[in-house]
Amino acid sequence: MLSILIAAVAVSPLAAPPTAEEINRKLATGFNLGNTFDLGLRSTKLKDIAPVIDLYSAAGMRHVRLPITWGNDVQGTKLIDQSGKINQAHPRLKELDQVIDYALKKGMYVIVNSHHEHWLKEKYDDTPRYNDAFTNLWTGIANRYKNRPPELIFEVLNEPEGAFGDWSGPTKPMEPKALALTRRINEIGYRAIRAVSPTRTIMVGTNGQGNHSMFDDVYPSRTSLPGGGKDQFLMATLHTYDPWQFCGQDGLNSNWPGDASIVDSIKAAAAHGKKLGIPVNYGEFGVGRKENPATRDTDLVRNYYRLVKRTADAAGISTTPWDDQGWFGLVSKDAAGKYQFQFNIVPNMMRK
Repeated sequence: MLSILIAAVAVSPLAAPPTAEEINRKLATGFNLGNTFDLGLRSTKLKDIAPVIDLYSAAGMRHVRLPITWGNDVQGTKLIDQSGKINQAHPRLKELDQVIDYALKKGMYVIVNSHHEHWLKEKYDDTPRYNDAFTNLWTGIANRYKNRPPELIFEVLNEPEGAFGDWSGPTKPMEPKALALTRRINEIGYRAIRAVSPTRTIMVGTNGQGNHSMFDDVYPSRTSLPGGGKDQFLMATLHTYDPWQFCGQDGLNSNWPGDASIVDSIKAAAAHGKKLGIPVNYGEFGVGRKENPATRDTDLVRNYYRLVKRTADAAGISTTPWDDQGWFGLVSKDAAGKYQFQFNIVPNMMRK
């Protein structure tokens, strides 16, 4: 009897990897560690980042998005060469590893992306020069972290713009070429990751700076998705700073569009995600305050964040408000150098 039991244990299948839908439910609400690994305006050392993660974790946040710039200068150096090959010995990558592992050990999910990447966005033309470099980049990332648990998520490209189409540039998001290039670059990154990690959750976004209004244009049908709509480990990530006249860093409270405008746009994104059969994350949203920050210390602004979160929660969408500790800052240091939440935005957003 004992030998039979041992044999049964030996052939017992491993637990199935979590699907993107399962992971999305556990992502719940998180935060962005902005202006750090993507821009170098904040320290990239764990000793300086850990207190921020601790503060958000204690507030009930379940994930952290780590914006990372690979191919443009951050603190005077790049993480990749011209061919897209990662400098695996770069000291900033060692600091990144420490931050990833710290958050994972706290039980949080972690999203790693390719962020500004102007080397790619400004001139992308679907030629081997760029496709091979982007393939090398994501092959390198996927291999570096292939042994991390499924709580580590990859986001292919933050806010495709420039050649992919943006609102202020010569190429508009709605143009067929811009849409095709956006689908193409997401596919390139997706394939590179899948060649290394068949079941890791991958996020793909839209052009027009990742705007949620472009969701059904970039991906009108399941078959237009990377993997042809058959990948249960795929997720969409969308951004909203709509309307910019209210949400932008120079926005005004008087430009508030009303609750219905915010609610209806999120519900539309959720409905399209269901049509495509993939879960949805709102990877960035927020209200800026470049000048006269006190004018944004209002219930109107606090309730905007709460409205986005509650509407998204009801629609099964995970949320990741933008925090750059600057114009869109949600945390800051007090006189004693201890991190605290600004304007009570996060505590109000997270209250039951």
